[in-house]
Amino acid sequence: MTNTKEHAEDTCSLVYQCRLSLSTRTVNHLADLLRRHLKEIRSRWRILPPGKIAMIVLAVLRHDQRLADMAGGNDVSESTVRRWRDELIGLLAARAPRLDRALMKVAKQGGEVVLIDGTLIRTQRRTGTADRRNYSGKHRSHGLHFLALTDERGRLVWISAARPGRTHDNTAARHDHILAHLRAAGLGALADLGFRGLDNDIRDPVIVTGYTASRTHKLTPGQKDANRVLAVGRAPVEHGFAHLKNWRILAKLRTDPAWATRLLRALLVLTNLEVNR
Repeated sequence: MTNTKEHAEDTCSLVYQCRLSLSTRTVNHLADLLRRHLKEIRSRWRILPPGKIAMIVLAVLRHDQRLADMAGGNDVSESTVRRWRDELIGLLAARAPRLDRALMKVAKQGGEVVLIDGTLIRTQRRTGTADRRNYSGKHRSHGLHFLALTDERGRLVWISAARPGRTHDNTAARHDHILAHLRAAGLGALADLGFRGLDNDIRDPVIVTGYTASRTHKLTPGQKDANRVLAVGRAPVEHGFAHLKNWRILAKLRTDPAWATRLLRALLVLTNLEVNR
């Protein structure tokens, strides 16, 4: 029998480069926002410059990079990267437009209608009965419900607070007083059948939802044509959601509604920077 001695090889941290598919305008905007914030709070020192911090946070948001990996690659602690992420999310969310101001801006730019729709951002399922309200029967998944408004070209103009996944579109719209804000701004809205019954004004409707068939009432050819035209007009709202969901951090969203609301509103600001460039 022969004894063999195995010598463990020296280990070292390996760092690789990854392309961040964002414009320099977005990085510079975030870095400038951080510089102004540091000046306001009179913070004289950070372990990394604002531009580098902006790159790290954008990598976490865009590619869902693990905080520990980003920390190890930049010689900082994981808690530091988490603090930077939460700090910049808060700064961006504070710049997200309010509903009334967003609609007034659309009206001043000559817009006549906005597109409204709801979406479910999926979350991990938690044990116990407390998570049942986050289950959406429509999507057969747990998540948080959001309402969003876009202009006619599909650019996001506003996003609501997070609500449990079982929330109906109509319920969320009534809670946010969407109809009253639309009338105040002099705008109309195109919506799907999920918003049917939100606007009961037959003579001068603000929200157009199309026609629905039943067992006893079939749609006429004119009603079917109207639904097709409405579907074409509503298509850009899906583009707005697609741009928003390109941020991969939404793939494993927390179930904390307050944190989720700040995150979505921060991503709205970043999405508009990318889409409107």
